[in-house]
Formats: sequence, structure tokens, C-alpha cells
Amino acid sequence: MRISRVLAGGLGDQNMVIEDVAIETETTRGNTPTTLLAAVPRVQCPEDGVVVAHVPWARPGARHTWAFEDTCAWLAAHSALSVATVLLRVAWRTVATIVARVVADGRDTNDLLSGLVRIGIDEIAYRKGHRYLTCVVDHTSGRLVWAAEGRNSETLGKFFDQLGAERAKLLTHVRCDGAEWIHALVRQRAPAAIICLDPFHVVAWALKALDKVRVRTMVTAGIRDRHAMWATRKNPPQLTGEQRSSLAEIAATNSALYRAYLLKEQLREVFRVKGATGRQLLAGWLSWASHSRIPEFFALARSVRRYRDLIWNTLDHGLSNARSEATNTHLRALTKRAYGFHSPDALIAMALLTRGGLCPPLPGSAA
Repeated sequence: MRISRVLAGGLGDQNMVIEDVAIETETTRGNTPTTLLAAVPRVQCPEDGVVVAHVPWARPGARHTWAFEDTCAWLAAHSALSVATVLLRVAWRTVATIVARVVADGRDTNDLLSGLVRIGIDEIAYRKGHRYLTCVVDHTSGRLVWAAEGRNSETLGKFFDQLGAERAKLLTHVRCDGAEWIHALVRQRAPAAIICLDPFHVVAWALKALDKVRVRTMVTAGIRDRHAMWATRKNPPQLTGEQRSSLAEIAATNSALYRAYLLKEQLREVFRVKGATGRQLLAGWLSWASHSRIPEFFALARSVRRYRDLIWNTLDHGLSNARSEATNTHLRALTKRAYGFHSPDALIAMALLTRGGLCPPLPGSAA
């Protein structure tokens, strides 16, 4: 239900002077014409000027009722934004504005930073030109609890400012990538937390090194195999028949690339087994990579050795990245829609709506 002329200001005090009264006009509810009639005074506030008094059926600053906005937010969270625009007969920007208002209301009534013990810190690119969001995920529940534009210590410092010193002391584990500025800030603001290196990023380093080996060796040999990239990158159980054949051909004709492939798989196995066994496998992997005569993996071994203590923390504490990666995958899908947003705030609002537990129930549905 739209409120075409009424703005729910929600400001003021008992000394306000009543200016005039607005009467609602006709709108629709579904396909049924609906009229909302109410006396809504505009008042003269000494601090904020002329504002409209708070009304019980709409959020402050809204042009739509609570039910309309909750319906719009629910549709935005469970379908494409175009579905909400067509069904509710509103503009695309109106949907984004409503989502931002619903999320702001949810953050006022729900403390997303309460009870945090184990968190994950990630940086996600949302636009070309090195535009990033820093996101914090509750590692226990998988919920997104905080996000802001930027990728530096100043941005992450805002999270710890909102968290507060007392709650920062309660953090036991922080999962992150190899960014030194994250490690330094976590040690400063949450000294009791154990820093664990994200397995996803370590394996990503190996994939990057593997790609360099593949390009170098195949260009040198003059070989063109369109299946080689995915044959070496994908997990073995997920290979197609053609990719298995390509991998067998690589094993027979390109020993350097095949050894690089085995090194990548061995590093994945380190994080799968975890614990003391994982430590032993990591030691063996470091020795193998250092003596592999593959420059790309020799350099990778130096990087892994540099972060070995943080990798040990990951192996010892069994910090799985499954839940947080599910959130990251969803956020990356949202970033594809972010090109229509004029600011990252709309993307952050949508992310908190869908992954932060702030989506309201559909009005009229069973609880």
C-alpha cells in the first residue's frame, strides 16, 4: 500500500506546532483499489523544521506502509528485483531504497555483532577498477554481520570500533587471507584471537601457480589443448571424460605440468585431513615443492613457509570455510547485479538482507 503524500518523519517533541493535516489518496492493493484515510499532522520542529508526525503504519521517512515495504524486501531477497518492480508497480530504484530502509530498521532492532566468537574477514571485488568491500562473517552461523566499502586497515578498524573493546576480547578465532594489514590489526584490536589462514586462498595461490606452469610449458612445446586448463584445475571427481583424457595425455607428455598438478592436489589434501596428519603432509609438501625444479611452485613454497604458523592454526583448530564460502559465493552473485547500483550502500543493504538474517517474513504468511 503506497502513501502517496505522507512522509512518516518520526521526529519532534511535545512543543511542536501543528501546521496542517494530510489526507491519503486512493491507491491499490494487488488489483483492488484501496484508500487509506488518516489525519497526519505536519509539525514545526524547533530543531528539524517542518516534518510529518510519526504514524504507526509506516517507517520514518517512508512513502509506503510497513506491509508494502516488508513484501517488497521479501520479494527482493527471494527473486530478481525486476519481479518486485512488476508485481508491486514501483521503480527499480524504489525497491533499492525500500531494501535499504528495511535493513536499517533491522540493524536498529537486531545487534548483528552480538555473540561473535569466530569470524571470517574477506575482501570482495564488487566493481572494476579495484573497488572492494570488506566483509565480516560469523563463522559459527555463516551470517554476514558487517560490510563496508574499502580494503584497508582503516575500513576494518571501523568494524572493531563498532564491535567495541570488550566484545573484541571475546573473539577466539579470525579466519582471513594473507593480507598483512589484516593480521596486524587483528593482533592489535583482538589480541586473544587466533589467526587462521583461509584454505580457499592458499589453494587459490596453488591454482595461480599451476596456470603459470601450464601456459609456460604448453607454449614452449607448441601444444594446444582446450581441455587442459579445466583438466588440471578441477577436482578429480568432477572431471569429464574429455578432461580425464587430457589429464592422461599431460601425464604422458608434460611431466612438469603433471607434477605441478600433483602438487596442487597434495596441498588440497593438507586442508582436507587437518590436524597432526595435515601438519605432516604440509611438511612433505614444502620439501617436495622446494625441490620440484618448478620455479612457480618453488616461489609458492616460500610463501607457504612464510605463513606456516597461520596454516598450522587452521589445521589444528579445524576451521572449515564451508559456511563462509557459501556467503561469499552469494555475495559474488550479488556483485553481478551491483553494476546497476549507484553506490556500494545498495549492494551492502541487499547483502545484509539476504545473508545477514534481516529479511522480514512475508506479510500474511504463516509464521
